[in-house]
Amino acid sequence: MMDFAIFWDWLSFAMRWLHVVTGIAWIGSSFYFVALDLGLRQRPGMPAGAFGEEWQVHGGGFYHIQK
Repeated sequence: MMDFAIFWDWLSFAMRWLHVVTGIAWIGSSFYFVALDLGLRQRPGMPAGAFGEEWQVHGGGFYHIQK
């Protein structure tokens, strides 16, 4: 019975930290997408229905995003 209680405490501890890390990631991705939407710029010749585009650099890679 004691082994189950210890296991349950460790599982509870792990789930709490997973919840904290997931919450931080969720908030971070929300900030990213708000910044992405605010950075969209219109240019002539964009496809129909596109709101704008943005270029980003991350980790040495270039990303061209259209929304």
